[in-house]
Amino acid sequence: MKNTSMRATWAQCKAELIRTARNKRFVFFSVIMPVAFFFIFTSAMGSDTTVGGVDFSSYYLMSMTVYGVIGASLMSFSQRISKERSQGWIRLLHITPLPSWSYIFSKVAAQAFINLIIIAMMFIIGGIAKGIDLSPAVWIESGLWIWIGGFSFMALGTLLGTIKIADVVQVISMIVYMGLSVLGGLWMPTSTMSAELQNLAQFTPTFRLGQGAWNLVAGGSLDWRGVLILAAYVLVFMVLSSYIIKKREAV
Repeated sequence: MKNTSMRATWAQCKAELIRTARNKRFVFFSVIMPVAFFFIFTSAMGSDTTVGGVDFSSYYLMSMTVYGVIGASLMSFSQRISKERSQGWIRLLHITPLPSWSYIFSKVAAQAFINLIIIAMMFIIGGIAKGIDLSPAVWIESGLWIWIGGFSFMALGTLLGTIKIADVVQVISMIVYMGLSVLGGLWMPTSTMSAELQNLAQFTPTFRLGQGAWNLVAGGSLDWRGVLILAAYVLVFMVLSSYIIKKREAV
């Protein structure tokens, strides 16, 4: 039984990866847009432009890598969950011998692997096309930070996925994705914003995820306040998701 469950879980993971790779929305928002923005903005800025003492190309590479990871979690992950719920797929799984953790694990594992691919892709493009030269330690540390921090947006994607109507999820995910990306300083540094927006940005998960990578590129360390804020977001998103799901199952 255990081997059967593991094989089924692995098969579901592969299915999730294939479905995501074929998703045009995922390809556009998580691959094409981050790469396009990276080249457009880094080409528009002078080679001597810096942000907080960091070369703009290095700074913006981290911004667009975070942007791509968030896009994958909000624009594809949340909608897959919503569609499967509305189609009764989850109810069907309840009558199969598969354990409930198999469905959840396959979703999270597949998305985590996809996020890792996005990070590696962006780093390779930045290093080769723009000649960004960072130490191996910084590449690894910043990549791990973005990858681990990306789980907070999987939690947000899960919360958005509890919305019954998939078309509504698409609209809300887009608004949340773009709004948080702009406000969090992923498109342009928060230093270009008004003082009020800069203060507001401090509490967004997008800014905190980006800030960790920006600090590492600048030779600094992680801001533990940012770590706590991201952890708080994960907790809130998961508690709300669990509450909504359990309430619907009870009904």
